[in-house]
Amino acid sequence: MEKKNKLIYLIIGIVIGAVVAFAILTLLKSSEDTEIHSSAEAGHGEENNEGDEHEEESVKLTNAEINELGIKLEKVSSKKLQMHTDLTGEIVTDPDKLAHIVPRFAGVVKTVSVKIGDKVKKDEVIAVIESNESLVNYKVKSSIDGVVLELHMTPGELIGDDKHIVTVANLRSVWAELNVHQKDIDKIKLGQSAQIYFNDIENAVSGKIFYLSPTVDVHTRTATARVRLNNSSGYWKPGMFIISKVLTDFVEVEKAVTLNAIQNFEGQKVVFVKDGEDLKPQPVTIGKTNTKYAEVLTGLNTGQTYIAEGAFVIKSELLKESFGGGHGH
Repeated sequence: MEKKNKLIYLIIGIVIGAVVAFAILTLLKSSEDTEIHSSAEAGHGEENNEGDEHEEESVKLTNAEINELGIKLEKVSSKKLQMHTDLTGEIVTDPDKLAHIVPRFAGVVKTVSVKIGDKVKKDEVIAVIESNESLVNYKVKSSIDGVVLELHMTPGELIGDDKHIVTVANLRSVWAELNVHQKDIDKIKLGQSAQIYFNDIENAVSGKIFYLSPTVDVHTRTATARVRLNNSSGYWKPGMFIISKVLTDFVEVEKAVTLNAIQNFEGQKVVFVKDGEDLKPQPVTIGKTNTKYAEVLTGLNTGQTYIAEGAFVIKSELLKESFGGGHGH
């Protein structure tokens, strides 16, 4: 009888254990299904949010509207980039066209016929001086055509014959004198083309390097390069600070876009690409650049259509939308 009771208790224990195990497994499976379902729903929601955000960050324009806004489209393609080296410097007077006029005899200035800034012709009378030795008046004349830059005399003043009293310069051509740092010396050569400007590269003028100093300044550690510039308009003023882009070698790049295509948008560099009627900002990584094009390392594919000119219009439209302005088109 005792053995029979023990067997019954053993069977009951086994049954209870099986029921408990089944219940636990059922709960675990239910929990997994709930987590998987919740995760799928969350993923679906994120995809929708990303899609909504992507949809918001685009502007729809027809081809007619693109033309109307003056937007120019191009395709991402390989380019041979003309590279350049940036130099700074100043405009200086051509010393061969600069005259320092010294009186022939010491004496008293009787009359002065010009002022600083006046234009004079060669042999034009600048002043009349009475010689101390002979007490005879003689004329001081300009030795070149040019502009009076300095004037060191006034009527009645006693002057000597050891210092110049007038400086006249012909400024119809001037020099751009450029500072070449040691790290750039190997890149700069005689005959290279250089674009010279002082405020906006769009106003740059081109010239060629005709002189490169054989020595380096011991104080600044720079060599000097010179470019001759036509100045018949008077645009360039001696002493003016200038910037130069000296054209050096060529580099082949696999993908390139115009510089104007690259915009700063939401804290990153982007290029606006065309997908149907949608114009969307595409983040990019930029490599080598020159004055017109930039190499694209990542973000765009060869043959992709992008906004080459007028990207700021689309950028402005998206910024307006982000402040609640709505779509313009």
